[in-house]
Amino acid sequence: MKDELEVEAELLPGPSGSYEVAVDGKVVIRKASLAFPTDHEVVDAVAKVLGR
Repeated sequence: MKDELEVEAELLPGPSGSYEVAVDGKVVIRKASLAFPTDHEVVDAVAKVLGR
């Protein structure tokens, strides 16, 4: 995130197997199946919310 969007990210512990990415408290991507989102999918979701 820092390299692509110049955004600091904070990793917070959650329940086992959970995965969510939020921007200003709004979830922009989450684990929707057994697979986790790719790095590219996460960066794209955050960039979209930030208008980049």
